[in-house]
Amino acid sequence: MGVEEMVSIFLHILAHDVKNRIIKRQFMRSGETISRQFSKVLLYVIRCHTLLFKRPEPVPENSTDEKWKSFKLVNYQNCLGALDGTHIKVYPLQAEKARYRTRKGEIATNVLGVCSQDGQFIYVLPGWEGSAADSRVLRDAISRPNGLRVLKGYYYLCDAGYMNGEGFLIPYRGPRYHLSEWRHGAHPRTAQEFFNMKHSSARNVIERCFGMLKGRWAIVRSKSFYPVKTQCRIIIACCLLHNHIRKEMDVDPLDDEEVDQTHEVDADLGGNDFITHIESSNAWTVSKDQMANHMFNTWRNRV
Repeated sequence: MGVEEMVSIFLHILAHDVKNRIIKRQFMRSGETISRQFSKVLLYVIRCHTLLFKRPEPVPENSTDEKWKSFKLVNYQNCLGALDGTHIKVYPLQAEKARYRTRKGEIATNVLGVCSQDGQFIYVLPGWEGSAADSRVLRDAISRPNGLRVLKGYYYLCDAGYMNGEGFLIPYRGPRYHLSEWRHGAHPRTAQEFFNMKHSSARNVIERCFGMLKGRWAIVRSKSFYPVKTQCRIIIACCLLHNHIRKEMDVDPLDDEEVDQTHEVDADLGGNDFITHIESSNAWTVSKDQMANHMFNTWRNRV
């Protein structure tokens, strides 16, 4: 079997979630051959993770992106992107189904996704049970030897389900937050409301990433009959292919709005001073309040 046919089979299965017996008829190959070549291409794609995962980049000082320029360097902290969790259905062993059952009753894995400002995945961690809390998955990700690396002085935007600690910035609990609440001409009245509005607008990029991922690859939308380990590899492969498409296409047909990619910087985020645990602190809360006040005062003076 040639490489083109192997890749065609692989992409066809991911995009349409077709069963082995259907692929056999379409490509005139045996079921054993289909399974073997699918697994081979899957491993090759995952081996390209160092090339296809996005390298984290802070918001540049000269950014004109209305969503992100408020989160550029403030109080010696700079934003790298956003993160969140999503549930993707899996097919675990009967004895493990209870642990994978979500609050909605689905059997799924809790997938942590971290993305850049332009909608490319930086890090993905599938495999956790659907019953696991998002904050628990994040703690595991930053504690792994080859897990999520967040250099001190940088942070990601998170929703209120996570802890507000160094490296992870959540919105204020209480004031309006969701974008739908700011429609119809509503204006923020306090620094906390303005911060939440800007936070929601920027953090929405991770929701768009998950939406495009599930919209493009049917195999992560429906119930999977692959073993959990294989399905987790498939999830990672879909994220890597998502990044490849975002890099190679000027406009992603699944993206409902253009993403500004004209201000990328090649920042050096190397070093060993990484955040290895999450804990709330008064210093981080004060820094968040200062950031909110700075953003609100800048907006009022401009208006």
